[in-house]
Amino acid sequence: MIAAFRSGRLAWLAGLVAILTIALALRLHGIADPMLDHPGWRQGDTAAIARNFALSRFNIMYPQAMYNGPPPNYVELELQIVPYAAAALYKLFGVHEIIGRLLSIAFSLGTVVVVAYFARWLFRSGAAGLFAAFVFAALPGSVYYGRTFMPDAAMVFFLTAALFATAYFLADRERPRTRTLLGVTALISLAYLAKPVAVVAVVPIVALLFERLLRRRPLPWLQATVVLVVPLLVLALYDRRVASYAQWHWASGITRLHVAPALVAALTSGSEFVAKLAAFGSTFLLLHATLLGGVFSWLAIGAFIALPWLRTRSRSLLWAWLAGGLAYAYVVVTVERVDYYLLLLLPLCSLVIGGGAGALLVAVRDSVGAPAARYALIAAFALVGLIGLVQSRAAVAAYYQYNAHAYRDARTLDRALPPGALVVIGHYGPDIQYYVDRFGWEEDPALWTPFDEESAIRKGARYFISVEDLRLRENHDLCIWLQRFPLVETATHWPVYHTDPALASHRGDALWRAFRKAELAGRATPFLKKTRLCPVTTR
Repeated sequence: MIAAFRSGRLAWLAGLVAILTIALALRLHGIADPMLDHPGWRQGDTAAIARNFALSRFNIMYPQAMYNGPPPNYVELELQIVPYAAAALYKLFGVHEIIGRLLSIAFSLGTVVVVAYFARWLFRSGAAGLFAAFVFAALPGSVYYGRTFMPDAAMVFFLTAALFATAYFLADRERPRTRTLLGVTALISLAYLAKPVAVVAVVPIVALLFERLLRRRPLPWLQATVVLVVPLLVLALYDRRVASYAQWHWASGITRLHVAPALVAALTSGSEFVAKLAAFGSTFLLLHATLLGGVFSWLAIGAFIALPWLRTRSRSLLWAWLAGGLAYAYVVVTVERVDYYLLLLLPLCSLVIGGGAGALLVAVRDSVGAPAARYALIAAFALVGLIGLVQSRAAVAAYYQYNAHAYRDARTLDRALPPGALVVIGHYGPDIQYYVDRFGWEEDPALWTPFDEESAIRKGARYFISVEDLRLRENHDLCIWLQRFPLVETATHWPVYHTDPALASHRGDALWRAFRKAELAGRATPFLKKTRLCPVTTR
């Protein structure tokens, strides 16, 4: 019997290793590509913070971006676990962005392992654990975002591990051990700090506490309070500390300026409520299209339908996790419409699919005696898994694409411009700025004004890089104002203006003043045609 147990355990571990190998192979695709693939904004920002940790201030409490003017540019963001770890490795091996991606892969593979053990414990089935691990390993959102230089893979890992540890702590023990309280609390705190979206875990944790009460099992109220309150307090203290000296407030700014007003409007206006509800419905399209993919979406729906009949240690944990995720989608994702904000639902879907597949396997095994039927079932599982893998690659194929010309031009400017020069980049996003490797401003050239540019120049900006030159030319005020400065020969596709005030020409100033007079007189178009300034032509 012991030999059979050991044999079964080794077979299960061998299956998990095989799944990890598949997961690693999937995540290595495009690993060395520039971080101009999707989402370039978030990856460029994360990579810049990591590089600034390594080359400037190696203190995890002082994350520094490249934009918003001369340094230091501290930003209010989640605890920078991945960038800080990457920076530590940069100090040993040099600055190589692939290190950040490898760290994300490590966290993603770690989640595969956690999901396997979580599902095995939750559904009391080794098969459920392997099925769940395979699903998470193959989901398109898990594959793609499990290799991007972003904090999300770390957040998903800590969130899944924290809920597993909490469930085991509260649901599986008659009298939870106090000595394990510290570890559980630390995991929950790390999940919240890795990215505040993980605060959704409060909902399933509360559900676990109520479930324990309903089962009339002892509940140490001090321990329950610690698990609920301490991680939230740690997050609040961290955010308050970083916000006190940050020049750029991302987390609180988005909440205050976008998320909260949209929620208030939906709760106080019938039309806004209907509009937000429609937007909430469309978030399922994001989940289906690029995070779950075709076949896995239908498997998740089927598994949730079957969930009331599945044998599990805690059904309320799964329903509460789903409820918390949907509430977050309604409040936040309807405003900030990016699919990776829904990544917190992928471990949940993997667990439920794994539990359903494991139960189906057991049911067929117990009801069908013919070996041929068993082989047919195994073949069906293999076919569904293969279809899922194919659809996973297709679902995110466009995400791997990047602009090779932009990458080469940015690298060329890095070599051409003086070290330490402050720049204004006519492109709204830190991805190009990361490879130009200069502090300064990244702005939409259609919205940037001569007064904005003058302010930047007074603060030390000496180059304007017209990445989106067509949008600059459509902004006649700024385009004509910049004509007072000479262009720099850089061997790139982008015009680069040398905005040193000492190089400004009187003729350029006179041209701009003449344009302003013509504009006020309603003759801007004839003036532009006559002078042939800033023609709006495609390149």
